[in-house]
Amino acid sequence: MIIQFSAGKLIVSPFEVQVRLNNGCQLYAMVDDIKFHQDALILVADAGAVRWNLKLDSNEQLQEIKDELGIC
Repeated sequence: MIIQFSAGKLIVSPFEVQVRLNNGCQLYAMVDDIKFHQDALILVADAGAVRWNLKLDSNEQLQEIKDELGIC
């Protein structure tokens, strides 16, 4: 599944999340390392030594990602 957002696009599969930013940066995370801050619309990837977060544009985008990953 591909989700467009203001800073680029998210590519979500059952195993990983890829973020391709408009400035050329690419971020990857395994699904097990993904968390969400629902109220702030933030997707967080935390794999211990590597951590990044991404502010989404809408609650709908966040819900689409959670649905695709099977997260309630």
